[in-house]
Parts: sequence; C-alpha cells; structure tokens
Amino acid sequence: MKIYSTKENLQIVYEDNHIIVINKRVGDIVQGDQTGDQPLSEVVKEYIKEKYNKPGEVFLGVVHRLDRPTSGIVVFAKTSKALSRLAQAFKERQTEKTYWAIVKNLPEKPKDTLVHYLKRFPKKNISKAYDKEIPESKKASLSYEVKQSMERYHLLEVDLHTGRHHQIRVQLSAIGCPIKGDLKYGFDRSNPDGGIHLHARKLTLIHPVKKEKMTFVAPTPEDILWNLVNIK
Repeated sequence: MKIYSTKENLQIVYEDNHIIVINKRVGDIVQGDQTGDQPLSEVVKEYIKEKYNKPGEVFLGVVHRLDRPTSGIVVFAKTSKALSRLAQAFKERQTEKTYWAIVKNLPEKPKDTLVHYLKRFPKKNISKAYDKEIPESKKASLSYEVKQSMERYHLLEVDLHTGRHHQIRVQLSAIGCPIKGDLKYGFDRSNPDGGIHLHARKLTLIHPVKKEKMTFVAPTPEDILWNLVNIK
C-alpha cells in the first residue's frame, strides 16, 4: 500500500532556521509536475506554516530532486540566501551523495567505478548508456561496492560522482544489475507500491549559513527486503 508524505507524517531528518532535510517516501514527487499531484515541497510548506504559525506565503526553495520511485534524503532551503548557496554547492559538486540499491544479479566485481556516456530521450523519459561519447551524451561516473548478498538480491552502496538523469538506474542496468522494481531499466516486474529499491541513504554538505560540514542519514523504508539487508 502506498503511503505518501503529509504534514502529519513527514519524516524529518534535520531542521533549523535555514534548511529542512526530509526522508522522502516512495511515490512522493519533490516538485510539482504535469500530474498535478501535491508535491513534497508543498507538504513541507504546510508543515512549516502550521508549526510556526506563519501568516501568508511560506518560502521554501527546492535545491535538488529525487526520482518519484526513489526514497531518501532531500534538502529544502527555508531562506533565499540558503537556497542560492546550496544551489551553487550542488552545481559545483561540493556535496557527497551515497545511495543504497538492491539489485538482481551480482556484479562481476565486488567494487568498481563505472563510466558511461548517457543520452537522454525526453519523450520516453529515459536515458541510455553508451561506452563511448556520442552526440548529445554526457559523461556519467559512479562507484559501487557490494555490501551484502542474499539468495536472489544484492545490496550495493553507490557513490555518485556526477548527477545525470536516472544515472544510477541506467548505469547499473548497463552492467546487467537492474534495480528491483525498475521496469523502465530492465527489472522483470514492478514493486507493489510502484517504487524501486533505490534509496538516497546519505548526504554530506557544508551548511549554507553555519559553514559546518554536516552529514545526514535517512533510514530505509519499512519493507521486508530493506529490513533483511539493513546494516544497522
């Protein structure tokens, strides 16, 4: 059963006067799109408005996004100053992002760095991976390590070096390791909640105002498979 985030059940990882860090649920959309579904950004605004009894419009800046079927860490800015500084930090790759992915098939190497050239096809909302650069492609790089193996599935920890469209999904699929539930990139069936087993586990950044290095960790969703592989 799908459970979307509301102002009552919001999973807050960290909050101060400048930023709020949320553990996004599977199915939450970070920012409004053509579906018309209420985005997580609006839910967080409702939460702030109610908690602090704020009159009028609440400011909340979207700094980065996660795919709708993905869960995990999302940072929002509560001031325009925090938004501009965080946006710059993400643009200049001054952040460290670690994901957990549960995949079918064990990679050939227990750890490796993958480099592909990804070309996006907007009409189908997919990206394709190529070994060599082709027109309109962008270089994509990530490192992975196998953290745990079960009978049918394997837990990979993934560190992103670039931020491309569907990057982890398409690069893992390209080495024959599609993410559980990811029909779009080669898994054979969908998950009951429509999500995929990809979780933005950890994010390290420099606080936009305090200038301190901070690391945020998001618990995995309550799910039989995540509970099996979870490394406490």
